[in-house]
Amino acid sequence: MTSELTATVIVPTYNRADLLARTLESVERQDVARHRLEVVVVDDGSTDGTREVVERFSPSLGARYLFQPDEGYRVAAARNLGIRAATGDVCVFVDSGVALGRSCVAAHLRAHESTPEPVAVVGYVYGFEQDDVEAAQIRADIDLTDLDGTMDRFARTGLWPDMRERSYARYDDDIAGLPAPWLLYWTCNTSASTAQLREVGMFDEAFTSWGAEDVDVALRLHRAGARFVVDRDARAVHLPHPKRYADREDDVVSNYRYMADKYRDPVVDLLAEVPTIDLRDLNEVIRARGLVVPTA
Repeated sequence: MTSELTATVIVPTYNRADLLARTLESVERQDVARHRLEVVVVDDGSTDGTREVVERFSPSLGARYLFQPDEGYRVAAARNLGIRAATGDVCVFVDSGVALGRSCVAAHLRAHESTPEPVAVVGYVYGFEQDDVEAAQIRADIDLTDLDGTMDRFARTGLWPDMRERSYARYDDDIAGLPAPWLLYWTCNTSASTAQLREVGMFDEAFTSWGAEDVDVALRLHRAGARFVVDRDARAVHLPHPKRYADREDDVVSNYRYMADKYRDPVVDLLAEVPTIDLRDLNEVIRARGLVVPTA
């Protein structure tokens, strides 16, 4: 791709006004030139003053607010609204409650500018866990007035790594050659070419419960030729908030079954196996079983 690409930061949200404000504050501090950055917040039917939060940031960020009525969990549809509205060359997906380091968006753009081929970038997210068991301690260790200093300290001490760190370390961050790198593309801090996202059909809006809509679109990006990269410079902090994987496990298992029925190939079938195989280990399972990964 050429230099001077532009980014659209897409933030889906639902009744997380306070966390959304933290996310937008971090976007406001990005060190990328303002003409290269736009922000689209897509509200999935909030009733907590989310619109007012976005309006506070409109003067500084030109943040756009898009709304869809609350008809259940529709994060896939929300992200698609953002992709359709995007004018940037690259879509950067950020969850509300994820605070970006100052150079995060610039790092995403550099990764796309560094190669003529399309890439799908997986940013690093400190403090990212499935449960909130250690939320109080993580919260105490985050200095909201100095997020980059916080991340420097976490990197130096090994404190609160991204939950995918064990996979990254296993492959020395080089996931491009894995049979299924798309399994690690979780959209709390990722990016992809806007044009390619549209070409592959964007997010599948049949996902109407938590989980798997991001690895589903990532699978299609992979088949369309995107090269997957982990970029630790595209770093962020996951701000703790109440969540519990056990409460959402049935949803994600159901979504895995939907994917298995949708694609009908042995690699995707692994997602639907019981007991569920951790996504961070699935590439090793694919290799151990000698499975063939479709490329188109």
